Amino acid sequence: MWDIDAEAGPIYAQIVRGVERMLASGKMKPGDKLPSARELAAELKVNPNTVIHAFSQLEIAGVTETRRGLGTFIREDVKVEGMRLRLLREAAERFLHEVRAIGLSVEDAKKAISEVGDGK
Repeated sequence: MWDIDAEAGPIYAQIVRGVERMLASGKMKPGDKLPSARELAAELKVNPNTVIHAFSQLEIAGVTETRRGLGTFIREDVKVEGMRLRLLREAAERFLHEVRAIGLSVEDAKKAISEVGDGK
């Protein structure tokens, strides 16, 4: 469920993106409880402070809330559709950056997406 790659940036940011992806995909829903920082740290084999930092970033962003004595939960009012669109745009920007870096055009990129989407 959690995907951590040491080469993909800071671990706390990967945890944040993981929560956002799970929300965007429907694997997590508003109101869901996140694992405790200790549980998630043990599962991911990272320092608990890293998970605590990720959880604090999610709370600052308005994605989660901490309920004293109960844990960390996805906020009921989180805007999942907006998050989904933001993640899509960020992925598109990374993709277009790579397309341009290898000297291809946006038309080449569209063709490649069409071919991949069609299973060719």
